[in-house]
Amino acid sequence: MTHYTIILGAGAAGLHCAAYGAGQGRSTLVIDHAKAPGEKIRISGGGRCNFTNIRTAPKHFLSANPHFAKSALARYTPADFIALVERHGIAWHEKTLGQLFCDGSARQIVAMLLDEMARVGADLWLNTSVLEVEKTENGFAVTVERDGRRQNLRCANLVVATGGKSIPKMGATGFGYDLARQFGLPVVEPRPALVPFTLTGALHEEAKALAGVSVAGRVVAGRGAREAAFDEAILFTHRGLSGPAILQASSYWREGETVRLSLAPGVSLAEVLKDKAKAGDGRKTVETALATLLPERLAGAVCARAGVAGRLAEQGRKSLDRLDAAANEWDIVPAGTEGWRTAEVTLGGVDTNALSSRTMEAKAVPGLYFVGEVVDVTGWLGGYNFQWAWASAHAAGTAIAAGD
Repeated sequence: MTHYTIILGAGAAGLHCAAYGAGQGRSTLVIDHAKAPGEKIRISGGGRCNFTNIRTAPKHFLSANPHFAKSALARYTPADFIALVERHGIAWHEKTLGQLFCDGSARQIVAMLLDEMARVGADLWLNTSVLEVEKTENGFAVTVERDGRRQNLRCANLVVATGGKSIPKMGATGFGYDLARQFGLPVVEPRPALVPFTLTGALHEEAKALAGVSVAGRVVAGRGAREAAFDEAILFTHRGLSGPAILQASSYWREGETVRLSLAPGVSLAEVLKDKAKAGDGRKTVETALATLLPERLAGAVCARAGVAGRLAEQGRKSLDRLDAAANEWDIVPAGTEGWRTAEVTLGGVDTNALSSRTMEAKAVPGLYFVGEVVDVTGWLGGYNFQWAWASAHAAGTAIAAGD
């Protein structure tokens, strides 16, 4: 069976690519081993799919080549995807920091992508395993197993939209990386990203005692040019640290590095507590006074870490400075992360130096394209990774449709 284009992967990038690359009566087939399409879309955003971010800019993406994503992102913007969503009558709303969600269900986005595929005549095979991929004189030979039997397929263009290694319980594998290496493309070593930190020893015991406590804080991670700071929620868990600020920081952190937590960023707790003492709160304990600024359990933990106790009026400047440092200059070295099991995305992937930033085609292998998470482009938390899926898929799909 011969197709003009075969797309491996029925996730966000693969489904969207099919809608653009299947024009002009050319046969397009999307293949996935899963039972249902768009499973990561379905579970994203608490089931409402954070489908893009209106603040999208190249600075919100990590890659060994920070310039690579610029072309695709400029040619397919959040406004383009919003227009598609609205054409399908899907109601949406903005939450914080430019994040857009469906009013209803993430399933609406999946249905929209399938409708767009059907509109241009693209086919979808689920429960289909890819056994072999080979280069031929005119394209590619793809051997699959479907309904218990092997089938030999041929195509002129092959799009790899298999995603990364995050969330293996949904069937994620490193297949796309293996395929890239098979064709001689280098791969930037994949690692879990947007993932909680784990702690050991005394730090773990402290976090476990605070499990469930959340605070609007700041997390600084990374070294040198890689350093980044995020002002969002920090959540203490039974394993360590999570919450949006931690997940963001995890993409910049490397093993053995220090992460700085600020539990009251931009606030001099020493000055505020000093003012409280002058205003008549001097008879209160330091812990009680601090609990007006931080969650109660967290206030107690900060006081214990600073070694400060007693009434507020009894505290000297050194004690209050020590308390402020314990809250706003809390340096920790995570033991690691929770790994692929809970990572939302993959950092690293197919080396962008081997791809065209305009078309996503492999420079040395005509007709071979890589889109979405499998590529070494990783977005921040908050809809950025979906926007990269849409933009990179559009770049490849339109190039294929145009015969580039």
